[in-house]
Amino acid sequence: MNDRRQHWEAVYRSKAADEVSWFQPQAASSLRLIEQCAGTDAQVIDVGGGASVLVDDLLDAGYRKLTVLDLAESALAASRARLGARAASVEWIAADITRADLPAARYDVWHDRAVFHFLTDSADRARYVAQVMHAVKPGGHVIVAAFGPGGPLQCSGLDVVRYAPDSLHAEFGAPFRLLGHETELHHTPGGSQQEFVYCYCVRT
Repeated sequence: MNDRRQHWEAVYRSKAADEVSWFQPQAASSLRLIEQCAGTDAQVIDVGGGASVLVDDLLDAGYRKLTVLDLAESALAASRARLGARAASVEWIAADITRADLPAARYDVWHDRAVFHFLTDSADRARYVAQVMHAVKPGGHVIVAAFGPGGPLQCSGLDVVRYAPDSLHAEFGAPFRLLGHETELHHTPGGSQQEFVYCYCVRT
């Protein structure tokens, strides 16, 4: 876990938030899917939210019960600095999602763009799914975006797992009913394209 933290701290200390490959000037797909799932009174957690602007977009849309979790404290600090006084209305958690101490049945929406595909160890993926089961309310929604079959084999110097929609949903299994999926071609700041698969489920 310390190696993971050191890796991501080094990434965010060596690059500006808008220089990392997963940067989006607006998190349009994520915001749209969250808005389809739940109203502005929902408890929403953005896993691996780091320096993402999704929290800005959610605040702009009227969401007020927001949690952002990331392994890298420096990424969270970038978001807090960007938000200024608005950061005080957000709960910030610096932790490894596979080991974080999350409250039981708290969240109406669990969102993850670009964390799950870094879990190349099956035991880590099982711990992640157990965290979702623990922290998401029955009837809550889970939105996970990972590299698709045409996505890269590595990102930020780390191996990743690529997923078709069926294989991504299969990692979560029967307790999560698949509502839909979509593919997005993400244009990186460096000018390349990355295929992301978004799956959205409800916890039954």
